[in-house]
Amino acid sequence: MAAEEVCRYLEANGSMREDADKGKMFGVLVVKRGKELGFVAAYSGLLGGRNDWEWFVPPVFDAQQPDGHFKRTEAEISALNHAIEAIEQGEERRKAGEERERGRMAAERMVEEYRRKMQAAKVVRDMRRLQRNIPPEEHAALTKESQFMKAELRRIKKRCEELEHVASSCYDDLERQVDGMKARRKRMSDELQQWLFSQYSMLNAKGERRDLPHIFNALPPAGSGDCCAPKLLQYAYRQGWKPVCMAEFWWGASPKGEIRHHRHYYPACRGKCLPILTWMLQGLDVEPNPQEQNVGESVEVVYEDEWLAVVNKPAGMLSVPGKINRPSVYSLMRKHYPDAEGPLVVHRLDMATSGLMLIAKDKRTHEQLQKAFLKRGVKKMYVALLDARSSHTMKTVQKEGTICLPLRPDPLNRPRQVVDETHGKEAITRYEMLERREETVRMALYPQTGRTHQLRMHCAHPHGLGMPIVGDELYGRQAGRLYLHAQSIAFVHPMTKERMRFDRQADF
Repeated sequence: MAAEEVCRYLEANGSMREDADKGKMFGVLVVKRGKELGFVAAYSGLLGGRNDWEWFVPPVFDAQQPDGHFKRTEAEISALNHAIEAIEQGEERRKAGEERERGRMAAERMVEEYRRKMQAAKVVRDMRRLQRNIPPEEHAALTKESQFMKAELRRIKKRCEELEHVASSCYDDLERQVDGMKARRKRMSDELQQWLFSQYSMLNAKGERRDLPHIFNALPPAGSGDCCAPKLLQYAYRQGWKPVCMAEFWWGASPKGEIRHHRHYYPACRGKCLPILTWMLQGLDVEPNPQEQNVGESVEVVYEDEWLAVVNKPAGMLSVPGKINRPSVYSLMRKHYPDAEGPLVVHRLDMATSGLMLIAKDKRTHEQLQKAFLKRGVKKMYVALLDARSSHTMKTVQKEGTICLPLRPDPLNRPRQVVDETHGKEAITRYEMLERREETVRMALYPQTGRTHQLRMHCAHPHGLGMPIVGDELYGRQAGRLYLHAQSIAFVHPMTKERMRFDRQADF
């Protein structure tokens, strides 16, 4: 209800909506004041260059005051930037660079001309030495001439170095000046960042305070403390209100490369917000983390022989042990096959994904299966239920095709991935539409590469299928589970060389 109220407010206020429509995260916090229930709202960072819009909570620390320390120092750093740019792009540096280049080329010509002279003289000496019965004194003169010319080359090189130094002295002076200014700029920037983050004194429900450098035990990422959740909690604590529940949602266009859907809810970012919220939520009665709830301690074995096994992982189970203290396919298989050697798990599925996985009982089988994966000799088919409720691409999606969108991790918001044409790794998925309904599409997905969240990103991204998988809380909408299942796996048995295929239908 609070989030819908914020949406209505944004729709009615064109002055702020213009910038919000470009893409912005908003948040609401429901609070108790005595017996009354109400809410406060926030936006992440700045909105239209401002952090003081009415109806939204103020920042934890206002660095935008024009006469404040941050803005004054920022202006000094900006002046340094202009001064550096003026030198680097100035006429004096250009002329000095040309003079340095002329000196270098002149020195190279001088050395090269003398080398050619030496080579011609050597040819004459070699021909003379081939003649019989040359006098000893002439032989000594030839040797002396060779030694003299080598020494003369060293003297010419030294003179050329001196000439180059004179020619480049003006340019080098300018470079040293710029290097000094850049060092000063970096020192000022680092000190300003340290000072700024020390002004963010974050409260928790116990009334305790801790600034950001101490929360992160290091210099925090840029923008830390300015996201919705920390701003909302800080304001509530300052007013003495009790937080009840909180949510963040995206408004407007999706950022390039990322996946954000208009008015969809998203968890707080991990890189900037997780450490802060871990501190700020202390003293509150917080609901259990759904990722830490037990999903059972058994996994179905679909096939096994003396070398390998195929298992059916349930949704919500880890493939290998992680930070969350709960059973994983690895830990269960280690108990099931106590005499097995090596890493056991050949490949992984996301915790939220269900389906077939390969288990190797010895190191040699593990190595052979991994080589088969690298050579794309293992064929997998996933089935997914896609959310077409808010899709603009459902009508244009072909019944089958291939998606090629390179991916890389978002370093401040792991495990989220982003599309990056420059730095991303190749990611290819073939798809086939199985069934189309009014609000959902059932899709077969055939990954040709194995990037993290490849299928989830390729389904949700507007340049892919433009329809997130149902239950994908990172790239779509939350539901009871992620409706993605590894239904089929086919490979050549590394020992028997038999071609094998296994299927387990999805339970959705």
